[in-house]
Amino acid sequence: MINKNITFKIPANLLSDGLTNAKTKKNNVTSFILYLAPANESGIVNVCPFASDGCKSACLYKAGRGKFSNVQLSRINRTKFWAADRQLFYTKLGNELLMIAATYKKAAVRLNGTSDIDHLDLLKRYTGIDFLAKKYKNIKFYDYTKNINIIKKYAGSNYHLTFSKSETNDKQVLEALNFGANVAAVFSHTLPASYLGYPVVDGDLTDYRPEDGKGVIVGLVAKGPAKKDKSGFVIQN
Repeated sequence: MINKNITFKIPANLLSDGLTNAKTKKNNVTSFILYLAPANESGIVNVCPFASDGCKSACLYKAGRGKFSNVQLSRINRTKFWAADRQLFYTKLGNELLMIAATYKKAAVRLNGTSDIDHLDLLKRYTGIDFLAKKYKNIKFYDYTKNINIIKKYAGSNYHLTFSKSETNDKQVLEALNFGANVAAVFSHTLPASYLGYPVVDGDLTDYRPEDGKGVIVGLVAKGPAKKDKSGFVIQN
């Protein structure tokens, strides 16, 4: 269904080259990332339904290139596109992914750079393409999510998901760890050796989470607005 009340322009590309991001450019594999306007930033739709207040306040949406107004407007436009015409949005995204699959022997794609949406399910629904099928195994999909059901849904597939801790989801954090998923947590200063009884790996060395191994906490040091967090989202250590 097309929402004609939402005004947007069809962008030249939905996926951004990972080299444009300070973190994904550290990946040792060619990477692509989809940026939308997080949470309610678009003024149209909430693309982070499980985001806590602390998460929203600490979001790095406006960090790096995101501090520029033209970049912010571009992300808002993509979000409006997603909200207004899902069929066209996923047809375009599907075509970009097909091009990546045909071009690279190995590539990584993060569809939720600043959102928390089950894009792979929607791609299959709107285009009929299952990008987790073996024929697309040269693309490794990975993301962070606060949706414990998504963690469980894609376990064992070519979609590597890391559960993201906030100040409100401790129960789901333990559920994710018990399920065998890794959990990302933000710490105020240096990273501890362990947390909740699990070893902590440095998540700032690369954004490519599939190489973290299993049974670990992905530690991230607070940056930008997160340094001033008082909500409990950032773990004070």
